[in-house]
Amino acid sequence: MKSLLEAGVHFGHQTRRWNPRMKRYIFTQRNGIHIIDLQQTLGLMNEAYRAMIQVAANGGNILFVGTKKQAQEVMMSEAERCGMWYINQRWLGGTLTNFQTIRTRINYMIELQQKRDQGYFRVLPKKEGLKLEETLAKLEKYFPRHSQHDHSAPGNVHH
Repeated sequence: MKSLLEAGVHFGHQTRRWNPRMKRYIFTQRNGIHIIDLQQTLGLMNEAYRAMIQVAANGGNILFVGTKKQAQEVMMSEAERCGMWYINQRWLGGTLTNFQTIRTRINYMIELQQKRDQGYFRVLPKKEGLKLEETLAKLEKYFPRHSQHDHSAPGNVHH
């Protein structure tokens, strides 16, 4: 519990930017910031840890998500260390609930990555090549990424 407190895990969002469904996890508010209940957090983190061990033991993939500035680097490096998928930029609505649509965009991103790697962008007219590069950069910024860049989309999503 002490390490969670030292890491600042208890600091939530500004009180004006909250989701009412998260009320049960909020301990209090101070200076316009929600303070998260660390006792609940610790219990739920242990539960998530046990679930991730089970998923990894069965050869499954884990999606690491850390979009706050403080978590972006750590999340990316840990996902890369494990060879798992990660999102460390803005969370896109529907990433889990509308994964079929998201998967088509991920597949398109993978297709563009393969074309770029094969030098296809260089043989196109300059304007078309740049447009595809911009499209790919935008997709790579916001969609789940796999640290191994194995050019395969993540499997089914269960929630």
